[in-house]
Amino acid sequence: MSNVWQSIAGFPDFAAYFAFALAILALFVTIYVRATPYREFALIREGNMAAAISLAGALIGFVLPLASAIAHSVSPLDMAAWSAIALLVQLVVYAVAARLIPHFAQAIEAGRMAPAVLLATLSLSVGILNAACLTY
Repeated sequence: MSNVWQSIAGFPDFAAYFAFALAILALFVTIYVRATPYREFALIREGNMAAAISLAGALIGFVLPLASAIAHSVSPLDMAAWSAIALLVQLVVYAVAARLIPHFAQAIEAGRMAPAVLLATLSLSVGILNAACLTY
């Protein structure tokens, strides 16, 4: 029976990190959707797949380094610092994609998939690299 208690002894730390990670994720979504010139959630409610794909790519591109920060951080503050860097990286990815594609925002609003897939792919690719760099 003592093995069971030893197994769950870390539950308070798990719960704290998980709750903090969810709060950081919510903060990311709030900042990201305000940084883009279109309203992702309104577009998604209308069935705009381009908005859904581009936001999904950004979310996963952010969560990958967040997970790495959780796994490698020495404290919640350390995790928060690396999460802030991951957020900035995703904002830069969006800015680069928006510059690469003329009228990018209008393309997403119109539901054109090619720019959305490009943004999602860039977000994921950079997120994977970002996560790998957090293995210090």
